[in-house]
Amino acid sequence: MDSSELIGLLTVPLFTGAIGYVTNWSGVWMLFYPVRFRGVRIPGLASLSRFFPRRVRQVPIGLTHGGFGWQGIVPSRAAKMGSISVDKGIAKLGSPKEFYESLDPDAIAEHIVESSRDDIRELVERTVRREHPGLWNDLPPRVREAVHARVQEQLPDVVRSVTDGIGRDIDHLMDVKLMVIRKMEERPELANRIFLEIGRKELKFIVNFGFWFGLLLGIPTAIVTELLLHQWWLLPIAGVLIGYATNLVAIQMIFEPVEERHYGPFRFQGLFLRRQPEVAGIYSQVISEDILNLTNLGEELLHGRQSDRTRKLIVTSLRPAIDRATGYAQVAVRVAVGTDRYDTIRESVATEAVGYTMTPLSDPDFNEAQRSEIEDLITVRMKEMSATDFSEMLRTVIREDEWMLYLHGAVLGFAGGLLHLAIFS
Repeated sequence: MDSSELIGLLTVPLFTGAIGYVTNWSGVWMLFYPVRFRGVRIPGLASLSRFFPRRVRQVPIGLTHGGFGWQGIVPSRAAKMGSISVDKGIAKLGSPKEFYESLDPDAIAEHIVESSRDDIRELVERTVRREHPGLWNDLPPRVREAVHARVQEQLPDVVRSVTDGIGRDIDHLMDVKLMVIRKMEERPELANRIFLEIGRKELKFIVNFGFWFGLLLGIPTAIVTELLLHQWWLLPIAGVLIGYATNLVAIQMIFEPVEERHYGPFRFQGLFLRRQPEVAGIYSQVISEDILNLTNLGEELLHGRQSDRTRKLIVTSLRPAIDRATGYAQVAVRVAVGTDRYDTIRESVATEAVGYTMTPLSDPDFNEAQRSEIEDLITVRMKEMSATDFSEMLRTVIREDEWMLYLHGAVLGFAGGLLHLAIFS
């Protein structure tokens, strides 16, 4: 054995190990970064994407962004991940009604009442002055205070009727799937956070596994290329196979087999699936903090696809309270201002009060106090999920794009083989 063969035998495994490590490290980076598209935009290029095959259009290299560059696979699929998160995960963890009830509607009602008392008082005065300036000024101060007192007295019952009404009809008042998709599109970093938080150990394993698996495959590769077959092209081809296989085996070890299998004293199951109880707690924390929280639920109810229904429900609940607030003076007031003007005042107060009933839900301190309820619900349900559903919840998001990771590994393996030839040949 001459010195070049000895150097080859020693350096090929090290090179293949390095190929495996760099391949998997850069593959993980490509999954998540950059969060938003980075590259050069070319006018008119986006319109040409329709002429390319669907799989090519899905590559986040820039066709869909109208340029050449890159966006992390996961954030580029944020909307898709939002849809899958609901179909494969959230929808199986609980209905909108269950999530809402876990937040304790009575506590929500109490918080709204305490947060909106001053606002409602100011709203009543502002609206009446605007719609009929003379009416409020002509009322004796004692009567005005009586109106305010009656409004404040009825406020808890009115708000509770609103929160109860929302609870009864929430499945029709909000579309959780559209809400999650919209939040993911607005903040693609959320998709990253879900993956990075719950799959941190597996991602670290992928990177380290790349080196050791590449090193292992490099031993027979060195024997074949340096001792048995002295063909220059064998090493780049072997690099392709090693780079491809390293990513393939790492992904399979994380997600397969789905169901636990026993062979004698040994048990085999996807590394990610083994941590289902632990992952349940991490996933529920992320979802309850950033997606299924009171702020987002309130925003969806007031501004989502079915917001008109929510507003109508709240206005309908407030109208009788306004009538009751005028008490025995209602008839006199109607005569004084006219039925149409009275109805306008009542409608204005009810309509403008809609925002005051939902705004307190954005209070960060109250959100934090209520968040644990949803987190506990998701954790319990997620631990009870079947291994198949649990696996699909994340695997489905990247399954269509796994081929890019394998191709990436193959290309780097080929480049690594050429680099070895350039240095040691």
